[in-house]
Amino acid sequence: MALRRAGLLALLLAAVVAAAGGFLAWDWHTPYGTPGEVRVTIPRGMHAGEVAETLHRAGRVRFLPSFKIAFVVYGKPRRIRSGTYRFERPMSPLEILAKLNRGEVELARVTVPEGLCLDQTAELLAEAGMGRREAFLAAFRDRSLLDGLDPRAEDLEGYLFPETYRFDPGISERAVAEVLVKAFRSFWIREGLPLGKQVREVVTLASLVEKETAAPEERPVVAGVFENRMRLGMPLQTDPSVLYALRRAGLPRSLLLREDWGFQSPYNTYRHPGLPPGPICSPGRASLEAALHPRPTPYLYFVSRNDGTHVFSRTLEEHNTWVARTRKGRNGGGGRR
Repeated sequence: MALRRAGLLALLLAAVVAAAGGFLAWDWHTPYGTPGEVRVTIPRGMHAGEVAETLHRAGRVRFLPSFKIAFVVYGKPRRIRSGTYRFERPMSPLEILAKLNRGEVELARVTVPEGLCLDQTAELLAEAGMGRREAFLAAFRDRSLLDGLDPRAEDLEGYLFPETYRFDPGISERAVAEVLVKAFRSFWIREGLPLGKQVREVVTLASLVEKETAAPEERPVVAGVFENRMRLGMPLQTDPSVLYALRRAGLPRSLLLREDWGFQSPYNTYRHPGLPPGPICSPGRASLEAALHPRPTPYLYFVSRNDGTHVFSRTLEEHNTWVARTRKGRNGGGGRR
């Protein structure tokens, strides 16, 4: 009798195990969820059980205990990548786990425009949700990221390459800085240019060109004007360099006053001849190419037409005539004395 009872219990247990196994097999391979796109965000440091519960609350998991068992068997809980996962259709638990195991998070798309200086870039990245402004500023002061590129650099000013990037939302601020500098380095190497002293001079000139004009056809001409003035020992007298000097001194402003031309700073190209000590922003490809290949030109001066383009002049007399016509006595950026 006892043997018969033990046999029945064994059969019953086998039937239960088989039924449970059949249910798990069905559940793990059967898609679940409402049609349509669903995004689920997994914060950094979340445990496997919390991930399963988050997916369950989002309506992507049918039976929570079943999914947790699948996670134990097929998941890689120690490698869960934080970020936002996009589910475009109903998926089975095994498909979801495969997605988690591969770390298929949505990448954040961030565009870093031309002409931003360090603190502006830090603000843009922070506003895009990529990290903290203060942490970006700290990373941008890490000159070791420029190893072999610019030995005289005090920070990453000029080397945060303007581009559209796709970042892992869990990326650190320092890693973002590394990506931006790597993009600059890749550009420089693609141009077949040597590293070292020349880099800083080119980037500094390109940063002035970047801030002076957005007109593509003018960039090589502006670079040529600066080359002419430096060859003749004339000060560059570029207003953006003074605005940058004021910004570095904690006195940011959008318009320059005539008295600002006397502001004491090595970046003030009205007071000091030649290029400023370093870049005043991060120039884009077009401005870098203009600095690398300035157009031979007879011009020494230019003044804004107030429409994004400039009038170029050979002589100071001609330049002053155009200043009177275009500015009507008003001071502003982009002028030459």
